[in-house]
Amino acid sequence: MTTNTSKSASAPTGESLIFNDFLEYLNQNKEAGVPVAAVRALVAVMKRSNASTMLGLTIELRAAADELKLKAAESQDKVSTSISLTAGCELFLRYVTRTGLDFADDFSDCKRLLIERGEKFAEISMRSRKRIAEVGRSFIRDGATVLTHAKSRVVMELLIRASETKNFSVIVTEGRPECAGYYTARELAKRGIPVSIVLDSAVAPVMNQVDVVIVGAEGVLESGGIVNKVGTYQIALVAKAHDKPFYVAAESYKFARLFPLSQSDLPPSPNNFQPCLLEKLESSDDAFPPNADTSKNPSSDLTPPSLINLLFTDLGPLTPSAVSDELIKLYQ
Repeated sequence: MTTNTSKSASAPTGESLIFNDFLEYLNQNKEAGVPVAAVRALVAVMKRSNASTMLGLTIELRAAADELKLKAAESQDKVSTSISLTAGCELFLRYVTRTGLDFADDFSDCKRLLIERGEKFAEISMRSRKRIAEVGRSFIRDGATVLTHAKSRVVMELLIRASETKNFSVIVTEGRPECAGYYTARELAKRGIPVSIVLDSAVAPVMNQVDVVIVGAEGVLESGGIVNKVGTYQIALVAKAHDKPFYVAAESYKFARLFPLSQSDLPPSPNNFQPCLLEKLESSDDAFPPNADTSKNPSSDLTPPSLINLLFTDLGPLTPSAVSDELIKLYQ
């Protein structure tokens, strides 16, 4: 996403051990992604499990994953998106099933191996950003202007890595309503990268100054499209109209077996609409209309594969059409 707020996540009403583990890992590891935290929480479930068979453990993990997704959806701060969380859970559950088949005669060895490999998953996942940065930095030429949207840790890693050998500037969108783009701008400016911040609605007027667009993703879909911070779709449309390359940087653990055909097919996302400063004025002429409908403000949108030139992943650069092949390999 992605976009996360800087404050610590808070749990919903009702105690949930797996969700508490999930939150604790996210709060203690600010650079960790939602799928990584989900796997850490599922590993903790395995450690506590009293299951005596692989089938029993699998059923317990599946129930825990369902509980985690439900509690995350109910959480006060909407700490995760359903797609990235689902992708992490499903990939790990598939891995558990596959490993279980290899150790069908020795459950204790199988469980030990699963816990060991699950604990290594976070380390491997963190390194994936560095691999993506290596893949993507060659697509930024010296003197270029890059446009990015809101906040994405993997995109930030890519830009910082590219700045070690090249001089370029970055245009960052505000990323309302959280205005996460300001965080991105501050971090890039600390590294000496020239940064400009523009309104989300100002992308079209500035696109003629842009050489390349690079965004992150909350989830990569089976079609090769992405779900990301709301506003990504319109940026892709504007980039296409101006014949500017539109790239996506995303870890392979965000690949999800979902095939939505339109915006309405996406899983529900939190409506985090917040009136802007002008709308909060007390003047009777400028006050926010009390009966105005704010329900049509999702936090994420769908960008179809036809608008994406290339995806930078830890598996290498992929065309959108190659994503389905990689998903088959991940889940087979």
